[in-house]
Amino acid sequence: MDLNERKLRILQAIIGDFIRTGEPVGSRTLSKKYELGVSPATIRNEMSDLEDMGFLTHPHTSAGRVPSDKAYRLYVNELMRKKELTIEEKQVISDKLHSDISEFEKTIEHAASLLSEITNLTSFAMTPKTDEDMLRFINILPVDSSTVVLMIVAESGKVSNTALKLKAPYTKENLELLSKSMTYNFRGKTISEALTVDIIKCFETDLEAMETLAENIMPNFMRTLEKMLNVNLYMDGLTNIFSIPEYNDIDKAKMFLELLDKKEDFTRKLINRENGVIITIGNENADDMMQDCSLITATYHIDGKLVGKIGVIGPTRMKYDEVTSVIEYVTENLNNTFKLTGGNEDDE
Repeated sequence: MDLNERKLRILQAIIGDFIRTGEPVGSRTLSKKYELGVSPATIRNEMSDLEDMGFLTHPHTSAGRVPSDKAYRLYVNELMRKKELTIEEKQVISDKLHSDISEFEKTIEHAASLLSEITNLTSFAMTPKTDEDMLRFINILPVDSSTVVLMIVAESGKVSNTALKLKAPYTKENLELLSKSMTYNFRGKTISEALTVDIIKCFETDLEAMETLAENIMPNFMRTLEKMLNVNLYMDGLTNIFSIPEYNDIDKAKMFLELLDKKEDFTRKLINRENGVIITIGNENADDMMQDCSLITATYHIDGKLVGKIGVIGPTRMKYDEVTSVIEYVTENLNNTFKLTGGNEDDE
């Protein structure tokens, strides 16, 4: 049975109508709303063929049909035309993403929030794996008589600020000396390499003058590096599902929230996805809990090397054309943002 041009036109009309309304589509609806050039009887026959071919399913409570995962895949691969964002929409995305680019993590978190706001779906943004991220500088800043802030800045722009309580008094001069010594010894090393450095050897010329200070700070420095190796996942718009008809079923809503509540598992799924814009629909997702979901991810780059992921998850009935365009434009802005900010910090 051929998927001829007429069947394709009818299938495209059904998918578009169902995505917009969430209501099963019947032959009468199609003949009234769309100029298909054939009678309702012919449309019915074609819909029956499409169902036999696995592109439509037939809900028990309705005379209409709904697209299957196979239909959505065909739509995404061959029938979908990405929506061109308006100049105004692009400006909103650009302005909001560039409103606070002083910290890498905040920018990524902001991107997740922006995606959720525009798409009305649950969104996420994942920071890159930072094994190969190089350290740029280390600074130790005084707060009060017993507290300092350890600042570690990586080449990607990732910043870690850790407040430390010191057991012994310190001088501003000693903090500056230790900061310069640490920057000298660790600049240009990847975070993974820095974790293998012989600390005592690094500071054998300075350690005597700063022994107590270094004993306090260096273990915390190493612990902070280990944390910087972790991938952070930011999510936004979890409550958006309650405005989506598919999740009026409390069991479905509960399963969806449980899926995203297991952040470590979800992060691993994202890490294992290929780079680029990837769309997985319904049963294409290996996880049983994601069989009713579509997941769209895109990758962003920092200095052409480090790669993080950003995207949305929601029901298979999704505005793929609009959502994909928004994700691609947000990703493009992230790439440009990190090009602009790379290397701007003053050397310490």
